[in-house]
Amino acid sequence: MNRTIPLLLAGLLASGPLFAQNLARVNGVAIPTARADAMVKELAAQGKPDSPQIREAVKDQLITYEIMMQEATKLGLAKQPEIATQLEFARQNVLVRALLQDYVKKNPVTDAEIKAEYDRYKGERGGKEYRARHILVKTEAEAKGLIAKLKGGAKFEDLAKQSIDTSNKDKGGELDWAAGDAYVPEFSKALAALPKGALSETPVQTQFGWHVIRVDDVREAQFPPIEQVKPQIQDALQRSRIDKMLSELRSKSKIE
Repeated sequence: MNRTIPLLLAGLLASGPLFAQNLARVNGVAIPTARADAMVKELAAQGKPDSPQIREAVKDQLITYEIMMQEATKLGLAKQPEIATQLEFARQNVLVRALLQDYVKKNPVTDAEIKAEYDRYKGERGGKEYRARHILVKTEAEAKGLIAKLKGGAKFEDLAKQSIDTSNKDKGGELDWAAGDAYVPEFSKALAALPKGALSETPVQTQFGWHVIRVDDVREAQFPPIEQVKPQIQDALQRSRIDKMLSELRSKSKIE
């Protein structure tokens, strides 16, 4: 019996799975199927689902890349200082992303932590919100004159056209709903002292000038439901956790 044939068959059987792991060979260099799988996965994340057509396009692109890589290597481009620096930056970026992804996977933000952060924010931002109007002028005398006219029956919306605050003078001086501390301290203090529907008896001075203020409505602070802001809270907590991790790594490093 010819012993060469069994040996040849054994070699082919052993090498079968290895060949199956390669998408193609270019000048003897193998292109791993795993590389195509990774690219197909990225395309799927961009809304291009896996299909025979996508697979064929990916295969063609990877073959083109390998041909170009071999030519670039033949020309010695990777040894050029500028190219070598760019390659090192690319390597660093890949490793940094891998580190962060690994950390996030091993240290996930829990629903309990998100709820606690949501409640903390509500506790800090709780209180009253005001919907007010104001007229801003340059002098106290102007502001006092406006208050006298308003008490005499003039419409706030009409007098607001004289305001030097161009952002709302054509809207009757109307300000959106906001917490009292959203404004400069003097303005905030005046808001808190006025009940719903009241007009400031005296002008309020701030760094911007003199204000005449009317509070149109007051309500308890409004917050979106936790489900609506959960992604933002999760991202913020994760970033904070990553910052802490990086700070600890930096403190343990010898930097000269």
